[in-house]
Amino acid sequence: MSFKSLIFRNLLKNMKNYYLYVFALVFSVSLYFAFVTLQYDPAMDATKGSIKGEAAIRTASVLLIMIVTVFLVYANNLFIKRRGKEIGLFQLVGLTKRNVFWIVGLESFALYFGSLALGIFLGFTSSKLIMMILLKTIGVNEVAQLQFSTEALIQTVIVFAAIYVVIMIFNGWYIKRQRILSLFHTTSTSEEKKHKVSFFEILVGIFGLALIIFGYYLSTKLFDGQFTAINQMFLVMLVILGSVIIGTYFFYKGSVRFLFNLIRKKDNGYLSVNKVLSLSSIMFRMKSNSLLLTVITTVSALAIGLLSLSYISYYSAEKIAEESVVYDFSVPNEENADEFTALLEESQIAYHQKTIKMVAANADLSNVVDTNLTDMSTIVDDGQIPIIIVSDKDIEDLDVKENEAAFIGVQSAIDTFMSFQTGDMTVSGKTVSYDLNLNKVMKDKFVIPLRVGDGGFPITVVDDKVFQQLSDDIDPEIMKEFTVSIGIDIDNKSDIEKANEIFQSSIGEWAGHESLLETFNNQKQNMGLIMFVVAFLGLTFLITSGCILYFKQMDEGEQEKSTYTILRKLGFTKTDLLNGIKIKQLFNFGIPLLVGLSHSYFAVKSGWFWFGTELWVPMIIVMVLYTLLYSIFGILSVVYYKRLIKEAL
Repeated sequence: MSFKSLIFRNLLKNMKNYYLYVFALVFSVSLYFAFVTLQYDPAMDATKGSIKGEAAIRTASVLLIMIVTVFLVYANNLFIKRRGKEIGLFQLVGLTKRNVFWIVGLESFALYFGSLALGIFLGFTSSKLIMMILLKTIGVNEVAQLQFSTEALIQTVIVFAAIYVVIMIFNGWYIKRQRILSLFHTTSTSEEKKHKVSFFEILVGIFGLALIIFGYYLSTKLFDGQFTAINQMFLVMLVILGSVIIGTYFFYKGSVRFLFNLIRKKDNGYLSVNKVLSLSSIMFRMKSNSLLLTVITTVSALAIGLLSLSYISYYSAEKIAEESVVYDFSVPNEENADEFTALLEESQIAYHQKTIKMVAANADLSNVVDTNLTDMSTIVDDGQIPIIIVSDKDIEDLDVKENEAAFIGVQSAIDTFMSFQTGDMTVSGKTVSYDLNLNKVMKDKFVIPLRVGDGGFPITVVDDKVFQQLSDDIDPEIMKEFTVSIGIDIDNKSDIEKANEIFQSSIGEWAGHESLLETFNNQKQNMGLIMFVVAFLGLTFLITSGCILYFKQMDEGEQEKSTYTILRKLGFTKTDLLNGIKIKQLFNFGIPLLVGLSHSYFAVKSGWFWFGTELWVPMIIVMVLYTLLYSIFGILSVVYYKRLIKEAL
């Protein structure tokens, strides 16, 4: 038989085992080619200026290369180990290691570059759809065109050719260092078969759970006001990250085995066939797979967390814009406001205007703010902090007595660091002080834009008489640049876009001069692009990690095939075995998924307020979609085992 015939026959023989590997490779190539094509698409010009569209896509493509390279090398190593007996037989019949390397290399070449060509074709045909999704997500009104990029083709071929060279280096190294005898035992020695759970493993398991719980606890305390210094917070973040990752490794190393052993002891060793095929199998394999599962769980948690946070920002874009700008247009300058309103009148655009005067004063808030104010960077020498004060005459539906005060407009991030409560406070001008009683905290009432106000710290509302006295007693050292906030709302919302064009051409985005529509569009574009990139990277990792777990199940299934044969001869039906396999796959795929979801939940929960105003809806949507897509690989593994059980007898 010639080499060509041998290669062709082997390729056809192994195709049934390679189909998911080919799918993942085709998917990775098509996604990468489509991503690179985006860099050279003229429609991306619409994203320049407000966001760095090309830079974001370029960064994503680099990360995509890293994910795909690790996956392809790992998957290739699994498959070549499964072919150990075949490689050993080649050498037994007289083929040299060099001949074997060329046979394996040419098979891989045909499979790899055939998948590469198919992936490029699918990437080209789907590039328009991906561009349409991107433009829709970021809200850019551009027409996506189907275009073939020669630059993208060259870049894709070079990248995946380099990955192929890396794979061949690993294959050559593996074939060279293996002896013929060891090649016939590669599948039987790949997993640990130790049945007794030692006391040390029990300690490792308990310690792993304790580390994870400790990391979760610290994450809940990270932004509750206990850690206010930057160095403190950075150190705590490192401790959380290290605790959770190490705890996850120990969890797979000992906790799972320890917990399942307790179930076995509860049954006094009399296990049903379902538990034999599920719990026992997982107990004796989870430890050897602990590093792989730790990596998959950690990166899954990272992907879910980043996607949740980016979707939170995207989902909250409109509300964030409304809280930060407040009005359709914000102009903290009377001269510029008059110029803008004159243009509105000239264009016959109806509007109404709200003018709020402001003063800055020092205040002693120790009785009304539940946090350590001495850690704040704005603290002054005598223990007071500067605040923005407005008159109740300028605030609708709010009347404050002369000896009282109210807080309005608290940004969610500030509210997390600080707890505001009623009590006595002191406000000081240059020479005069006022003792006031804070009796109202209205967190959701925003009247001054974020940049004009105090950066998210609540605005203090006082009686008009007190406000006038403070205006005459201003301390020039703490007085802010802005002394007035002018908000302009358009009566007919259909005129917003026209008014925004006038605003941009006459005033533009100066300091404090903001358009609500423009702010919303910028937020939507920025977070839309980030969400788009993270989503595709997360999808790539989900596909690759799901394939890796599936390949591991294929490997385990081949090793356990003799067990299924024995059980079938003992009288157990295919249904009995398959029910046990379903439970096994539920644990194999479910444990990393649940741990990853748990990690991402606590990570997102600890700091979501920095990214938006809504937590549950975006996070739940992301987690449900990730779970549904991830479950597909568990179902595929059950289908594979079903065929394996059928062939066992």
